[in-house]
Amino acid sequence: MAYRVCIQKTATPDIMLTSQSVTVSSSGRMFSCFPSGLDANNTNTGNNGKFQVAELINGTEVPYPSVTLNSPPGGQINRTTYPVTSANYQNYFIGVQSVVIDSNNILWAVDTGRAIDPTSGVLTNSQYGGCKLVGISLSNNTVVNTIVFEPTVCYGDSYPNDIRFDKRGYAYLTDSSSAGRTGIIIVNMANGNAWRHLNGDARTRPEQQFLPWVWGQPVYGWQAGQPEQYISFGADGIELSKDDSTLFFAPTGGHYLHSVPTALLRNQGPASEVRAQAGVSTLTQKGASDGFALDPVSGNIYMGNAEANAIVLYNPSNSSMATFVRDPTISWMDTLSVANQYLYFTDNQLIFNPYQTWPGTERRQHPYVLYRAKLPENGTSSM
Repeated sequence: MAYRVCIQKTATPDIMLTSQSVTVSSSGRMFSCFPSGLDANNTNTGNNGKFQVAELINGTEVPYPSVTLNSPPGGQINRTTYPVTSANYQNYFIGVQSVVIDSNNILWAVDTGRAIDPTSGVLTNSQYGGCKLVGISLSNNTVVNTIVFEPTVCYGDSYPNDIRFDKRGYAYLTDSSSAGRTGIIIVNMANGNAWRHLNGDARTRPEQQFLPWVWGQPVYGWQAGQPEQYISFGADGIELSKDDSTLFFAPTGGHYLHSVPTALLRNQGPASEVRAQAGVSTLTQKGASDGFALDPVSGNIYMGNAEANAIVLYNPSNSSMATFVRDPTISWMDTLSVANQYLYFTDNQLIFNPYQTWPGTERRQHPYVLYRAKLPENGTSSM
């Protein structure tokens, strides 16, 4: 059974408790993000109190680590460019898609640098400076590191989605770009160098004509001025194996789970891309899902199955799938987090927002919910 531990505050009804992300510290602090690249209602048009990252305190969202960092001057949209783009501030949040706490008690915010233009409803491209990683120390709530991605790593139409850190000092991010240039971004956290692998590989792209059904409704993709289309999000869910030797990933727009040895991703030699692509394995079907989470005790990997209103688990030791939690109230479970013997996950109703329902119909209903479920086998925090 899953239990509601936080319900979206009614004082902020136009903000979605969203995608990619909830993360919980070892002390029980909870954080989430509200991407301006997924919902125009999350776009800050100035210092109007909206935010990209928040700490969840007694059911209330408090901008984190400060209102200032969440309030780029003039907002997230740059109207001085043609076509209109997202702002390129390195010292402000533009479009935070996920937040994850590492083993050093640092909260890392994955900033896509992209925001939806509220005027046109179009997801604008990023500019150099906007796409970045921002590290915030939970000890003193200050920014301790910012890694800005080069345009050859984060393209203007990239959409860095979720992130995981290994014990060797590397980070791995999925690029779920709906423009087709999907892949895995690898970061050397010691020096900030970053590169890409599996660039546009079929396993990182959405499956053709992928059409999931949630609560009896077909889920399409839609954008202002564009015809109805199938879900176009590529590699999204990501997780490392218990020993960090294997990276698991899957596109949002697909049913299949894939893996690749992390050693192949860290390699930057002349034939490294060919070897990385050759090293990808397709493991099993897992249903329509978004975020993943590792139970570091059992090694099981948890993921959503939106079509079954469930959280399922993959057992790497025997390649089997099983149902962990099933609840008819769950529609779209997003980033998962393991902490303190619980699995936390959000239900943000992402697939019912105007950008996923034809012809742009708002089907979400409050409240948005943060759930938790007790892990089997005495699961503990992976931090």
